[in-house]
Formats: sequence, structure tokens, C-alpha cells
Amino acid sequence: MLMTFGLDNKPLLHLSLLFLVLFSSSTESLRFELQSGNTKCISEDIKTNSMTVGKYLIVNPNEGQPLPDSHRVTVRVTSSYGNNYHYGDRVQTGQFAFAAGEAGDYMTCFWAVDHNPPTTMTIDFDWKTGVAAKDWSNVAKKGQVDVMELELKKLQDTVMAIHDEMFYLREREEEMQELNRTTDSRMFWLSLLSLFVCLSVAGLQLWHLKTFFEKKKLI
Repeated sequence: MLMTFGLDNKPLLHLSLLFLVLFSSSTESLRFELQSGNTKCISEDIKTNSMTVGKYLIVNPNEGQPLPDSHRVTVRVTSSYGNNYHYGDRVQTGQFAFAAGEAGDYMTCFWAVDHNPPTTMTIDFDWKTGVAAKDWSNVAKKGQVDVMELELKKLQDTVMAIHDEMFYLREREEEMQELNRTTDSRMFWLSLLSLFVCLSVAGLQLWHLKTFFEKKKLI
């Protein structure tokens, strides 16, 4: 099935773009600074049953020496529904791994322990999902496969991930369209209600003015 991609440039281009989107959205490695007493959150859109792994550590400002006790963070990973998937209390390093129970935006929040005088910490955070989250070295060792078979296994899993990603994006698009239709319907009825209220207020004002002028015998 893969050989058919070489018959036409457009499918190959589309496949390349899908590879780019998949790997750019499934791997997030970054380094950031966090001041004591503050919080920084990082979100990742993950689909259901997708594997995700992450590891974090506070960079030692003085190599060869232990980290100061002030350099500690509290880390929590939650789903868009508020479910907890990882919690680290006043730690200097940690890691997590889980299969997403529901689709949506997952949030990893780092809270630096308050300290006086304030300190600034540098945190390394590596977050991977989908194909990038798999430990291919263990797959090679356990399966006793050669390099070519391992690459084919990676390619197969990547194609399956792209396939699942396309269906996931289609589902999200349908959800957004349904949300737009619901919003349009609500806005229509709200507009009718607003028009009815405005006309009612205008009618009451006219009736009040007419009654007032009649009492004053102006009309």
C-alpha cells in the first residue's frame, strides 16, 4: 500500500505534511524559567487512548553541587475534564506516563514553592505523545529484530497514528460544526427575544405618553 504513494506527487506531499503535523504536535521539549511563588501551565491536545510520556527536572545552577532546598516545584497533570493523571509535591525531578482516558487538552502545571528572597529556577520539560512516546529501544531488544524490521515497525505505527489522527480531526470538526449550529440557533432565538422585548418596551412607552397627554388634555 505504501508503494502507491510514489505514483503521484500529491499523495506524497499530503503524506509529508501529515508527518510534519503529527510529529510537530506529538513532541514538545522545552526549557523555561519559573520564579518562586508563580505557576506556569503547558497544554497538549491528546486523543483518546494515545500514549503520552513526560519527564521534567530542575536545572542545577551549580554543577557538581546538590540543588538548593528552595529549588522545588509541585507538578500536576490534568485532563480537560479535571481528572488527575500525575502529581508531584515539592519535587526536583519526576516523570509520568499514561494512556489518555479521554480526548481533549491536557494541562501540565508547575508551581514553584514560595521562597524569600525570591528565586528563579530553570526547568527542562520533555513531553511526548503518540508514536514519539514509544520506547523503540525496548521494542528492538524484546523483539530481537534487525534495523530494517524496526524501521518498518516505526513506519507502520506512524501510518496508523496518521490514520487515527485524521479520524480524530474529523470528529473534532464535526463537534465544532455541531457547536456552531447550536450557537446559531441560540443566537436566532435570542435575537427574536431581544426584538420582542424592544417592541414591547416601545409600545409601553407610547401607551404611557398617550395616557399622560390625555390626562393633561394636550391631545
